[in-house]
Amino acid sequence: MTERPGQTERSQVQGPMASPLMGVQLSEAGKYPRLSGSTNPNADWMSALCPSLWDVPLQHLSIPGSHDTMTYCLNKKSPISHKESRLLRLLAKALPCILQPVVLKWSVTQVLSVTEQLDAGVRYLDLRVAHMLQGSEKNLHFVHMVYTSVLVEDTLTEISEWLEKHPREVVILACRDFEGMTDDLHEYLATCIKNIFGDMLCPRGELPTLRQLWARGHQVILSYEDEGTVKRHRELWPAIPYWWGDQVKPEKLVCYLEHMKSCGRPGGLFVAGINLTENLEYILAHPSQSLRKLTLPSLPYLSAWVREQSPGPGTRCTNIIAGDFIGADTFVHDVIRLNEKLLC
Repeated sequence: MTERPGQTERSQVQGPMASPLMGVQLSEAGKYPRLSGSTNPNADWMSALCPSLWDVPLQHLSIPGSHDTMTYCLNKKSPISHKESRLLRLLAKALPCILQPVVLKWSVTQVLSVTEQLDAGVRYLDLRVAHMLQGSEKNLHFVHMVYTSVLVEDTLTEISEWLEKHPREVVILACRDFEGMTDDLHEYLATCIKNIFGDMLCPRGELPTLRQLWARGHQVILSYEDEGTVKRHRELWPAIPYWWGDQVKPEKLVCYLEHMKSCGRPGGLFVAGINLTENLEYILAHPSQSLRKLTLPSLPYLSAWVREQSPGPGTRCTNIIAGDFIGADTFVHDVIRLNEKLLC
């Protein structure tokens, strides 16, 4: 609900049948030992790709992502974001016991933790950063209508620790929105990012292949939606375009995505979002509903669209595809499996 209309927004239980891309060359994949105890078949899917795909630039691969990654830990006692409508904030103050549970039901887009999402195969994380007006000076949270209980610095550390256990996996982190952020807070966050990830950060430049990233020891491409901060730090990449349809009905969302494809894909990394979006009027008209109840019945239709897509350099090709409620269906598996089409 916090997104704003426009053509481009800036920024899964896995299937039982294993893809030919998974462990296709055991002797090759064996060169890069898996250090994690995770039993999820997609926990190390990048290193298990067919070796010929290791030389494909990231913007031409099919990469699964999560929309509003951190909403699994929204704080039930949090105030409504000051970016939300004045009406919503007034209603929250007047009727907190009634409105707060309703807002939470429509704010949660994920139920898996960030580590569980990474284990499931997600490699694009949508991180909406905010500084609460009532918060302490340097405590940064995530936000989607309300604020998270966890801090940004702790979450980035959790991601870094996961990457250390998966040395051949690469993540794309999109730091966005920056509600309530001052120039000083941007510098503080940029410093935290560099301190936490260190040499894992891939410096800005030509988008690399997996093989190039592995050779350099890089595992993180971090896009940052503040141009001034990006200019001051070569470890940060410009905002990644996000195709956001702003639709409640899946049919209209697919029409929007097909329209965007007909306009031609961006040159670098970009995201096609298959997330449905409500507005305040819809929420008030459906008080017993939730985003989860809205989304889950639409997943088969949206998944069918996902399976029809193709990665690659073509003008109608997709790259990152991001969705809600990772783990509810075969979304991650389906997006990864699209890379098979690059072998044909």
